[in-house]
Amino acid sequence: FVKTTPLLLALLGFAGAAAGGGSAETDSRRPTDDATWLREQGRLVFHDAFDREETGNLAKAIGNGWNSATAERVPHLKMADLDQGILKIASASAEARHSAHIHHEAGFTDGGVIVRFRFPGRSANESLQLGFVDRRTKGIHAGHLCYARLSPGGLTLMDWKTGVMDLEIRRRRQACLARKEKLPADLDALLKSRQISVPWKTDTEWHELALVTEGDEMRLSMDGKLLARHRSPGFAHPTKRWFSFLVPNTVWIDDVK
Repeated sequence: FVKTTPLLLALLGFAGAAAGGGSAETDSRRPTDDATWLREQGRLVFHDAFDREETGNLAKAIGNGWNSATAERVPHLKMADLDQGILKIASASAEARHSAHIHHEAGFTDGGVIVRFRFPGRSANESLQLGFVDRRTKGIHAGHLCYARLSPGGLTLMDWKTGVMDLEIRRRRQACLARKEKLPADLDALLKSRQISVPWKTDTEWHELALVTEGDEMRLSMDGKLLARHRSPGFAHPTKRWFSFLVPNTVWIDDVK
């Protein structure tokens, strides 16, 4: 791994994991710091230092394989700016009627991402959602699998595959919301079991975040400290095809591995 830039995001899979499913067996000898574990045991899938200029505002303007599910909704507005080696995302959420969605091919079962990121303090309630997508899988809205969300009120790990984005669960939930009714007890309990939230306070400092899926467990560490872990069936999805950022306002990101 190159460690010469101020912002680092590592996208890795583990050898032999991309083709098959099943849980990874935790090695008691591996580092407790997931960022170190990924660097030492991971197989590098992708690298981008963002040392170029973007080519316009459309879906592939960032270049090097990045794409956007939202850029062409508002082609006259720039939501991603490459500035001195930093990807600066400023979502036109109101105009696009969706948060900025930026993704890259990944393709692994067990592995993760390391992100050194910063909230620049240019928007109120800055937040960041990052995780994995597989649009080839049927029965899931837009292929949303699992995510971590960082917001001023804390951070949340979410299994969307078997939770809110499962098409049948989504249909039931939206019907209740449309009628302004409470969710049935069984649906409410299921959805609560698919995520976990912990306190976390945002700031404008640089942080290194490691987000890992290993079997049916997702873990999030910040600056070498484990902050949240959760087990849920959707985390074990056999192929995380895309790594994805979902940004409702502003965040800065740089070197990607």
